[in-house]
Amino acid sequence: MAERRVNVGWAEGLHARPASIFVRAATAAGVPMTIAKADGNPVNAASMLAVLGLGAQGGEEIVLASDAEGADIALDRLAKLVAEGLEELPETV
Repeated sequence: MAERRVNVGWAEGLHARPASIFVRAATAAGVPMTIAKADGNPVNAASMLAVLGLGAQGGEEIVLASDAEGADIALDRLAKLVAEGLEELPETV
């Protein structure tokens, strides 16, 4: 299973707008993946309610994981999005 550990770059954490950006990017990645707090249970990264339910705060470590084919590229892109607190996923990542 491929995994990326990253600190949340959005000051407000994964709430409201950042969570929406993250979920859209996770869905667009085209591979099933999970997200979890470093010490928590994984949830579906493409579920807005599940991501909001994590309560991930800015600076907190999260774990992105997937065992699907092509997961490494998708996880790298999502990790960059989360770490840098980007407003959208760059096409060049």
